[in-house]
Amino acid sequence: MPDVASLSHHWGFAVFLLGVFGLCAFMLGVSSLLGSKAFGRSKNAPFESGIVPTGGARLRLSAKFYLVAMLFVIFDVEALFLFAWAVSVRESGWAGLIEASIFIAILLAGLVYLWRIGALDWSPESRRRRQAKLKP
Repeated sequence: MPDVASLSHHWGFAVFLLGVFGLCAFMLGVSSLLGSKAFGRSKNAPFESGIVPTGGARLRLSAKFYLVAMLFVIFDVEALFLFAWAVSVRESGWAGLIEASIFIAILLAGLVYLWRIGALDWSPESRRRRQAKLKP
């Protein structure tokens, strides 16, 4: 038989969930009732800071932009891990310092590898020179 403390905890969570779903339903209902029903060409156009959109929305982006985005995410996660380590540096002691140093060394090795293979090189001239050196 469940104890009273556990049962009261579950009731509190159930009331919280009921409140969340009720608030979401209220916001959706009020916006559909009070929102504008007029449709037109200018109503369906995307609004970008008051600037009239020109051209299509489907642009072809170079893979370089995705590479930069992936590198940003990787090094952002690195900063997150290092911040967590820096907060608990006194508790982790020398073992934590050694582990953080190994972590940074692995990431630096990956960065040097990307730099050496030319993944960070955006200029087409240097890429052509490098490929010309590789050809016999």
